[in-house]
Amino acid sequence: MPRNEYFAALCILGVANGIASRAIQSIAEHGWINAVFFMFDISVIVWIACLLGIALIFEAQNDRTTTLDLLVGAACILLFALPVGGASWLALTAFGFYILLAVDGASSRKRGAIILLAVTIPMLWSRLLFRSFADIILQIDTTMDAGMLDTEQSGNVVRFADGSGDLVILPACSSLANLSLIFPCWVAMSQATKHPWSSKDLVWCFLAGGSVVAINVTRMSLMGLNEKYYSMIHGPVGDISTSILLVCFIFGFCMLGVRRELFSRI
Repeated sequence: MPRNEYFAALCILGVANGIASRAIQSIAEHGWINAVFFMFDISVIVWIACLLGIALIFEAQNDRTTTLDLLVGAACILLFALPVGGASWLALTAFGFYILLAVDGASSRKRGAIILLAVTIPMLWSRLLFRSFADIILQIDTTMDAGMLDTEQSGNVVRFADGSGDLVILPACSSLANLSLIFPCWVAMSQATKHPWSSKDLVWCFLAGGSVVAINVTRMSLMGLNEKYYSMIHGPVGDISTSILLVCFIFGFCMLGVRRELFSRI
């Protein structure tokens, strides 16, 4: 069996199992139609990065699968079979590093593996990081929101600007979840365009991160003005608008970082 087909099939299985738990939860909360419309609460950046990574891995190669490939694949399938989405992303992380070690040179297969490794950051590792440092991360978000509103804070709770109630900063409202999306977006675009590493890349990633924090803090601050603004911004329209704005800024700054390679291909 060609190695590219074998590797791509394993990655498809891993991504599908990793997304399945999130999809089931989204369907239970929103119903089929809304869950599909919201892409199962998974960012379009993650979807595109997964498709691009698998496509690069699938590109034609002349080598065949080895015995070690089969053994590693069998171990990954055991983790994919577990009814825990995190196990699949953990297996994909290990499999991605295996591809990097098993492939010589800067092949498309290696570039695809790097993209999938970047996808595991928002889908697994940032979540584990948040669980370990949730209090500190929420405290940072709460402090910024309280500073914008010039109101009192207690833990992860901020007083409404008009004093009519309190705004609770929950994990889903944290800037960390959206900051982690910068990794798959930047890596996917740089690997797809074969953008060479430069210290200037840090500037573009920093600008993308700054825009994410600014948008998130502004949204939370507007929600903290009063209950009317909270109800309006915290609803589906507010969530969709914020998501679109975040994706545009992240994608925009990443595109500016790889603009030479990107536009040379157009």
